[in-house]
Amino acid sequence: MIPAKFAYARADSVDEAVALLAEHGDDAKLLAGGHSLLPLMKLRLATPAVLVDVGNLHDLSYIRDGGDHVAIGGLTRHHDVEHSDLLAEHVPLLREAAGHVGDPQVRHRGTLGGSLAHGDPASDLPAVVLALGGTIVARGPSGERTIAAGDFFQGFLETALAPDEVLTEVRVRKTNGDGWAFEKFNRRAQDWAIVGVAAVTGDDPGVALVNMGSTPVRATAVEERVRGGASAADAADAADEGTDPPSDLNASPEFRRHLARVLTRRALERATGGTAS
Repeated sequence: MIPAKFAYARADSVDEAVALLAEHGDDAKLLAGGHSLLPLMKLRLATPAVLVDVGNLHDLSYIRDGGDHVAIGGLTRHHDVEHSDLLAEHVPLLREAAGHVGDPQVRHRGTLGGSLAHGDPASDLPAVVLALGGTIVARGPSGERTIAAGDFFQGFLETALAPDEVLTEVRVRKTNGDGWAFEKFNRRAQDWAIVGVAAVTGDDPGVALVNMGSTPVRATAVEERVRGGASAADAADAADEGTDPPSDLNASPEFRRHLARVLTRRALERATGGTAS
């Protein structure tokens, strides 16, 4: 299908992008990699009147050591996340999960910030950032603010970003010495996850689920059991607590609940040095 008519503007700075968003309000959408927005436009599920292209804002593409965290620019491509030596050393979970996103074409064009701003519960990286207790940095007309990942995802394809804000940075804590694992079940390598699990163990465990609700879901019951010393199997039994998995052509809610428990057990076994089966 062909998208509805729209105007096009290219921003040469974050401030210009913010100004364009403020000028056009809800009628404007940011265009970065375009892998989420353009398919919706072709189906006319999204009909922005103005596209603000931020693809040339190269100063938002970086991966930097922030001391107790790693800072990643909002326009950093999945490919760069996947191949980052800094992330391999300090946040290997995020690096690993980036390699599972789509296919090479998607990873060379799609951006971390775009994936988070889109807020798709079937997307891998929002759940990873949630499991890591990440922070999102946004800039708008009133300046810069930070949003905890737990507060960022608010509904299906809805986030805490205001219509006139640009997601400029993602911060994730270093997990040096902690166990970690990413598990994903899908029919083909490039497909969306039917269910996925991101897990970090250690003193501050984090477990988050892909495609188990209208947003990425933090498996707090699992985390509590891990803190209490439960085995991987016992902790994973609580994986589907508080979830509302969708029903579609790929799986029923019941099957997704089963997958969540199985994949969480596998992830925790891998993260703690056990043998997943």
